[in-house]
Amino acid sequence: MKALQPARGICILIVAICTLSLGFAWSDGMTAAVFDMDITPPLGFQMAYDPVINTWDLGLRAKGVVLIGSGAPIVLCAMDWIGIGNDGNKAFREALARAASTSPDRVTVHTVHQHDAPACDFSVEALAAKYDLEFKCYKGAFAREILNQLEAAVRDALPNAQPITHYSVGTAEVKEVASNRRIPDETGKIRAVRFTSCADPELRAEPEGIIDSNVCLVGLWNEDTPVAILSYYACHPQSYYRTGIPNPDFPGLARFMRQLEVPQALHIHFTGAAGNIGAGKYNDGSKENRLILAQRLADGMKQAWEHSEKQPLDSEILRWEMTPALLPAGKHLNREQFESGLENRAEGVGILSCASGLAWLQRCEAGDAINISCLHIGKARILHMPGELFVEYQLAAKAARPDLFVTMAAYGDYGPGYIGTARAYETGGYETGPKASLVAPEVESVLLSALSTLLETEVTLLTD
Repeated sequence: MKALQPARGICILIVAICTLSLGFAWSDGMTAAVFDMDITPPLGFQMAYDPVINTWDLGLRAKGVVLIGSGAPIVLCAMDWIGIGNDGNKAFREALARAASTSPDRVTVHTVHQHDAPACDFSVEALAAKYDLEFKCYKGAFAREILNQLEAAVRDALPNAQPITHYSVGTAEVKEVASNRRIPDETGKIRAVRFTSCADPELRAEPEGIIDSNVCLVGLWNEDTPVAILSYYACHPQSYYRTGIPNPDFPGLARFMRQLEVPQALHIHFTGAAGNIGAGKYNDGSKENRLILAQRLADGMKQAWEHSEKQPLDSEILRWEMTPALLPAGKHLNREQFESGLENRAEGVGILSCASGLAWLQRCEAGDAINISCLHIGKARILHMPGELFVEYQLAAKAARPDLFVTMAAYGDYGPGYIGTARAYETGGYETGPKASLVAPEVESVLLSALSTLLETEVTLLTD
C-alpha cells in the first residue's frame, strides 16, 4: 500500500489542477461565459449560392453562451450561416462540448439562416468524395477551420465567466415584418408562394396569414449588469441576396443596433420556426428595405427589453431536458434513384438534391435520432428544434403552456430540410415539395410528442 501512495498523491494533484483550470466544474453559483467570433468566408469561397466577391462592414458572426453551475455546462450557439446539417451539426456540437467539458447532448448549434452565407454538411461532403464529385458549397475545409477556431474561442471564454444572479424575460410585437409565405386558394390548396422578397403586388396585398408576430428576449444578468441577451423571432432573414457579399441581413443589422444600445451584454439572435414565414408582404426586394426591416425588428427587440421582467436565478431553477426524436424519412426518398443520380452526375441542383436526400435517408435507416431539447430558466422554456420548421409548431408550444414564457429556436440540425405540418403536405406548395422537405407527414406526431414531453403537457396544433 505504501508503494501506491505517491501515485495516489499525483492523481489527487492532477484532479486539483484540473479543478482550478476548469473553475466552473464545481462552481457554488451560476456563471456564464459568452463567446463571439468572425465566421465570414474569404474571397473566392463558394457560399450556398455564389462565390464571395467582396466583403462589407458587417461580417458573419458565431455568438453564444456557456451556462455553468447546474449540472454539466450547457452551450447555446447561433451562427450566421444558412444551415449546418447531419454530420456537420454533430461535429460542431462535439467540438463545443470538448471546449466546455460537457456532453454534446447539452450543446445546441443553430443557424440564423441568412442566404449570402456558407452551408455545411459533412455527410454530403462524404458522398461527394465517394462518387468523385465536387460540391463546392459543401467543401468542408473552411467549416473545419471555423470549427477549430470556435472550439478555441469557447475554451478561451471560460476563464472570463461572470456570475449570473438574475434572468429576465420580455416579449413585444414586431410590426410589418413577418408574413406567411403560403397563399391558399378557396379550397385550402396552396396556389402561390410569397417568398421572402416578393415583387408581385397582388401577393403582397394578401393577408399576413398565420405568423408569430412577437419577438422574445431572455436576459442573463450579473446583478444590475446584463451579460447576455438572447432574442428569438420567427421570420426568414432575407431582404435580398445573391450579392456575392457575405452579410447577416436584416436580423444581423437589428442585432448590431441593439448591441450599440446595450453594449454591456452580448446579443445572440436565433431564428424561430420560420419555415413558412418570410417578409414578402412587406418586402419587394428593394435594397432600401433591408434597413427598414432591421429597424422594425430592432424596435420590437427594444420594446421587449424595456418591458422585461427580472427575477433571481440560481441552479435550482435552471435545468436542461432532452428527448430524442426519430424523424420519418419522406416516402418519396429513393435510394436507387439517388445513387443513380450521383453515379451519372445529374445536372444542376438535381445532383445536390440526390446527395442531400441520400445523406438523410441513410441517417433515417440507421435510426439516428435528432435530440429535441428544452432549457428551463425559471418560468422560461427555450425549445431547440431542427430544420426549417413551420410556425404552427411554435404557436402550439406557446399555447400549450400559457403559464410559462415559451420560445423556440429552429434551424438546428439542417438535415431534414423543411418540416411542415401533416396538413401542409396535403395542400402542396414549395416548402412541402419533394426537393425541399425530406421528411414524411408523420413528422407532426413525432415532434408534437417530443414537445409534449418537454413541456409536460399535451401539445396540439391550433385549428384555424
